[in-house]
Amino acid sequence: MPAGDPAALLDVIELRGLRVLATVGVLPEEQVRAQPVEIDLDVHTDLTAAGRSDDLDDTVDYGALADEVVRVATSGHVALLEHLATTVADTVLADQRVVAVTVAARKLRPPVPHDLASSGVRLTRRQP
Repeated sequence: MPAGDPAALLDVIELRGLRVLATVGVLPEEQVRAQPVEIDLDVHTDLTAAGRSDDLDDTVDYGALADEVVRVATSGHVALLEHLATTVADTVLADQRVVAVTVAARKLRPPVPHDLASSGVRLTRRQP
């Protein structure tokens, strides 16, 4: 986060390596066959209350958040990872306690004729 950004002073909930089978891509076979996609999230929020209270109601429930991300990622075909990542970010930002979110989305078997482990995007979105 850039200096002076309010999210830079907040805590981060990290979700790493959430794997889903998603229908994403522009090639004909990608439009009909799900492929493995991995999603990482950095959820910027204030964890002070949860740190003091030890109460799930005082934080962003990452289990529920993971459920929502899976629902979004598996809800239908999208052409671009950029669109998938933006939709995931919008879903996370629906919780007003979230100040900003960074979403990384990677195809784990990119359809290219090269030895490429993954292809992906990373984007950061903030509350308006």
